[in-house]
Amino acid sequence: EKQIIGTLESAFLRAGLQDIGSIEGVLVQLKYSTTDNFMHRDMYGDLEKAYLLPDAAQKLERAAQALLREYPDLRLLVYDGARPHAIQQLMWDSVDLPQDLKVQFLSHPDQLSLHNYGAAVDITLSDANGNPLDMGTAYDDAARLSYPSLEATFLASGQLSEAQVANRRLLRRLMTEAGFTGIDSEWWHFNHCTRAYAAEHYQLLP
Repeated sequence: EKQIIGTLESAFLRAGLQDIGSIEGVLVQLKYSTTDNFMHRDMYGDLEKAYLLPDAAQKLERAAQALLREYPDLRLLVYDGARPHAIQQLMWDSVDLPQDLKVQFLSHPDQLSLHNYGAAVDITLSDANGNPLDMGTAYDDAARLSYPSLEATFLASGQLSEAQVANRRLLRRLMTEAGFTGIDSEWWHFNHCTRAYAAEHYQLLP
């Protein structure tokens, strides 16, 4: 594990990934470089920079530029980007949840995650100081309240507020207009491409 953590950034650079914290309008708080995550465990060690494939980074830059034009006081706040497959395995092994719940918010290592190619990003909106906007749940919350597909239901029941849903919709609009695709079960997760496309065109991060 120490060897994996010690070589994370060099592995990303060798794979040709881009440091997305250098993009104007993008802030980075890597949750897996802290214990503030669903495992309560630091998985990335001293890694502080987030990386994506150059193609994905270009999309993120478009989203950041659009946000700055529309809301100059807001920023995109990145929680996770590229994640080596070995870390994915460690995460899977560390999560003490029933299998059916685990697979809803963490890809099985055998299936591969788009994070394992640098082709997915976990992200939210924040103010200029990195204080996240209210999305109704915390990042990596496995509860159904995190599901974009159920927002209308939770809005109607009062479990999500108009402001919380509006924040999520703004994030989704920015990311999808830039070329990303969201998923039904996590408001924070956006994919650059499909798994099939990634497997054919990109290098898996071991």
